[in-house]
Amino acid sequence: MSSKVYSTGSRTKDHQPSGAECLPLPEANAEAIDFLSSLHEEELQMLFFSETLAMVSDTGEPQGELTIEVQRGKYQEKLGMLTYCLFVHASSRGFLDKMLCGNSLLGYLSEKLELMEQHSQDFIKFLILPMERKMSLLKQDDQLAVTRSIKEGEQNLGFQTIQVDHQQAEVFIVEQTVHSEEGIPMSCQYYLLSDGHLAKRIQVGSPGCCIITKMPILREEDEIEPRPVFEKKPLVWEEDMELYSKFLDRKEELRLGHASYLRQHPEAHALISDFLLFLLLRQPEDVVTFAAEFFGPFDPWRPSSPALGSSHRPNPFRSLEPEGDVRSGAA
Repeated sequence: MSSKVYSTGSRTKDHQPSGAECLPLPEANAEAIDFLSSLHEEELQMLFFSETLAMVSDTGEPQGELTIEVQRGKYQEKLGMLTYCLFVHASSRGFLDKMLCGNSLLGYLSEKLELMEQHSQDFIKFLILPMERKMSLLKQDDQLAVTRSIKEGEQNLGFQTIQVDHQQAEVFIVEQTVHSEEGIPMSCQYYLLSDGHLAKRIQVGSPGCCIITKMPILREEDEIEPRPVFEKKPLVWEEDMELYSKFLDRKEELRLGHASYLRQHPEAHALISDFLLFLLLRQPEDVVTFAAEFFGPFDPWRPSSPALGSSHRPNPFRSLEPEGDVRSGAA
């Protein structure tokens, strides 16, 4: 699979656009800094609100709606410490020239109104070339790490059959495109055998190519014997008073725990609201995979995305590793 994806990452303190005509970065004046520093907790509580506005055209026809919400929440830092913060959530959905579009923003601000983390997502569902843009800001010490990705359509490269050492071999194609701020993009296509062997490499626009001259011995997957199945005796726990009492106690414990978590994390309502919004707009066939791809960027232990685009979509599910191993590895 090949798609035009532009992905950049930088730090706002060290990264500045090149060129003689670049404008200096805006700076806050001393009066604004003194005003923000003078705000107290009681005054910040006056900022909390939730409102939904209707979007209408010049003729008064409904076009969509805009939702804005500011609440007090908790933010988990890199070391796992929880601190109080201002949680800002804004989302809109509607139509632009009869094309479905929407955007969402999630932000975490400190009590000094300093940005700690921000996630934004925009999409326009063009009939020919759909576009989706994501950007994340994450505070690291005294800098902001910026990650931005833009997706414009996609193309299925599929499988092909090539000749290697007088043999026919089926390969699947992976295309990598590197975009630069200066110059034209450079694309390379990689033809891979079923076990991952690189059989052919083509640089788009180059008259030559690289290809293996001898067919390798393909590695086969090990056959895993099925686990033995032991029959279990049915347990009618509903008729056992002790087990049924434990079930009711555990059910009530989970209900209270979930309710307490939602009270302490108002951003959970916003995340679920955004997920249901995009779920209704896109109506994916595989809801579970769509949910994993939507909530994946909010997972602090999520591995980095691969640099190559592939005909096989990456697995959005995280491997089931012990929680202690994952945290120790991340530390």
